[in-house]
Amino acid sequence: MPKIFVSKSEHINATPEAIFPKLNDFHEWPKWSPWLIQDPEATVDVAEDGKSYSWQGKRVGSGEMSVISETKDEYLNCDLTFLTPYKSTAKTSFKLTPRDGGTEVTWTMDSSLPFFMFWMKKSMEAFIGSDYDRGLAMLKELSEDGTVHSSLDFKGESEFAGCDYIGKTTHCTIDEVGLKMQADFAAVGNYSKENEDNIAGIPFSIYHKWDMVKRNVSYTAATPVKKLPTPLPAGMIVGKIPATRIYTLRHIGSYKHLGNAWTTLYGMVRAKTFKVKKGIHPFEIYQNMPGEVPDEELITDINFAIK
Repeated sequence: MPKIFVSKSEHINATPEAIFPKLNDFHEWPKWSPWLIQDPEATVDVAEDGKSYSWQGKRVGSGEMSVISETKDEYLNCDLTFLTPYKSTAKTSFKLTPRDGGTEVTWTMDSSLPFFMFWMKKSMEAFIGSDYDRGLAMLKELSEDGTVHSSLDFKGESEFAGCDYIGKTTHCTIDEVGLKMQADFAAVGNYSKENEDNIAGIPFSIYHKWDMVKRNVSYTAATPVKKLPTPLPAGMIVGKIPATRIYTLRHIGSYKHLGNAWTTLYGMVRAKTFKVKKGIHPFEIYQNMPGEVPDEELITDINFAIK
């Protein structure tokens, strides 16, 4: 059976003594779990001693997890069993290492795929690795700030009127996307300031491609316009999002947690909550911008065109 191994680490500005109780007591997991945030209606049953729990949900499937050994404030080893959408088992562990005035937390998983899913090995490692990154980021915030600044508001279905836009298209790696997007929106913002009378709404990004395995991204940073400009400013492109029905999931919090919303939406697609309309790429609309409000108050609406 194809083996899977995932290991992710995060430096947290807190002591091992402060972090460990958030790991070895499953009553604490709903506060930072990268899976439970996706499915608020999931049923979660935690043992009284906090050393095991089971879950069942439309998007997160079902399974159970239990602590099998631990060394206080240092190590934690768990058994993980997935029951649906397919049966599998895994060994997971946490290692806490004091470092640079804080703690390096390393989360690992050893597992395997059913033989018929061998072709998914690389993508599964990428997806689980992304989940671990999201979970560690929330654990860090919980440990440092006492809360996680990421919440989801399931806005639901509505009609999108469509729009013409001007923007900049960029191809880069996932690691580069933050800085690249800052530069692109600076250029889009300059156009907006110089052409205020032609701006028809608030800025957004269209995601044409997001490859978790190859870690490549293609997106357009844009602003809606009343009329397509001529001549076109250097380095800019124009386009159109057609009128369509959409499903909107609102994320409130720092952009570093936006993966919580995107992962949730793709989980909803797999759960057949709605059917995606092909040919219209997903787009996120920024209801406010960094610098206008604190990061924890940023509001981002992510939209999937649906049938």
